Amino acid sequence: MSDPEPCRITDEDTEEQTDLTEESEESEDDELLKAEKTPHLQTEDALMQRDKNQLTCSQCGKSLASKKSLNEHMMIHTGEKPFTCTQCGTSFRHSFSFNEHMRIHTGEKPFTCTRCGKSFRRSSSLNDHMMIHTGEKTHRCDQCEKTFLRASGLKLHLRVHTKEKPYSCSECGKSFTKQPHLRRHQKIHTGVKEYVCFECVKTFITVIELKRHQRTHTGEKPYKCSHCDKRFSWLEILKKHERTHTGEKPYKCSHCDKSFSQLADLKTHERTHTGEKPYKCSYCERRFNQLGTKNQHQRIHTGEKPFKCAQCGRSFRHLTHLNEHMRIHTGEKPFTCTECGKSFRLSSSFSIHMLIHTGEKTHRCDQCGKTFLRPSDLKRHLITHTKEKPYSCSECGKSFAHQPYLKLHQKIHTGVKEYVCFECGKTFIKAEHLKQHQRTHTGEKPYKCSHCDKRFGRLEHLKTHERLHTGEKPYSCDQCLERFTHSVQLKKHLKVHTGEKQHT
Repeated sequence: MSDPEPCRITDEDTEEQTDLTEESEESEDDELLKAEKTPHLQTEDALMQRDKNQLTCSQCGKSLASKKSLNEHMMIHTGEKPFTCTQCGTSFRHSFSFNEHMRIHTGEKPFTCTRCGKSFRRSSSLNDHMMIHTGEKTHRCDQCEKTFLRASGLKLHLRVHTKEKPYSCSECGKSFTKQPHLRRHQKIHTGVKEYVCFECVKTFITVIELKRHQRTHTGEKPYKCSHCDKRFSWLEILKKHERTHTGEKPYKCSHCDKSFSQLADLKTHERTHTGEKPYKCSYCERRFNQLGTKNQHQRIHTGEKPFKCAQCGRSFRHLTHLNEHMRIHTGEKPFTCTECGKSFRLSSSFSIHMLIHTGEKTHRCDQCGKTFLRPSDLKRHLITHTKEKPYSCSECGKSFAHQPYLKLHQKIHTGVKEYVCFECGKTFIKAEHLKQHQRTHTGEKPYKCSHCDKRFGRLEHLKTHERLHTGEKPYSCDQCLERFTHSVQLKKHLKVHTGEKQHT
């Protein structure tokens, strides 16, 4: 029932978030404006009479028409909020704001759309909603052509382009584009967490965060994509998803012509222009332009592997690595070659495979002339010439040319054998070894020689066999330059130079 999406507030406020966080503030401001406005048509006598009766605020000099209006206005200066919610403790200056707030707890939505039946807590929300049916979006951004239902929506949006952040925290100086963001941030300093989940007693700073969290218990996904059947727990996730259908990219880079569907992607991209790397590793001097990249890097220092496979218990530092690993258990191979139909678990494996069809091998060894599909393959190959073994076991000191060989070796010390053959019960250190072993039961020989009809159960056996056809001798003696087809032949030959006795 739990939802996979993270329960956090993103930089982009959704309409629902704005509706909830600004609910009391907007209604209070609207009502104060109404209270302070005077009728448009008045006689000269009436205006004179009104001026005589006006009351002045001793704090700011503002004139108000009645004692009631003055009393309400004074609460802005005194901070008095006499109407307190017994459910969550939130206080309000005005009874109408309190009544609107109570609908959050009661679930009452008295304002109903006559077109589609959707109900709302506030009349202003219904008015905004009605514009969806009329299609009326009269406020257009001259920077990116995005349109908005309200002028206030356009005004907030323009700050994306101007980078204006007019609301600053008096505690730490951090600035925000929207006032609700500042208010939410300020609660970090006070430590106040007013909203409690009655399922797990977790507390939250805002009612939105509580509401979003509660969906992890209920499994509710109220937001449905208008293009497909996918549903989402949060409105901003729906909006992001729908851009995959529409192709909309409302966030434009101010340095180049690139546009992005997500604000976070734009911010990350713009750092490639500015060179800004605001996130510093807590353990070393490395800096990063993304918080997620920094967090992933820090796991190298801490050894943390938070993503655990439910099937075999193996843990991973990155979620993508867990997802790739899970395909071993499920057998899923989502990347299929259009040339030959072969499927792959990893996109990287698929990309390498495609080079087989193009015949492209651009990376050549200057020692033996062998060519490789990727520079990383050439780099690994060069170690056979240099005899470099940079990876050492901390348990026994044995060294290896490649890190995967070291990791495999270290399992000998731990005794961990994670992969079990269900045919015979034999266990293996690596999934690859299990797969090779299973071919002894199935008789599968997936590797076919490109020169004859022979087939092999293991790739290295195919490679060894194909050298009979090509005459390739990749293993060279650094003493006398004699070359060999197999590494075992080279090892045997080297004993001639060392004087080591060969066992017959």
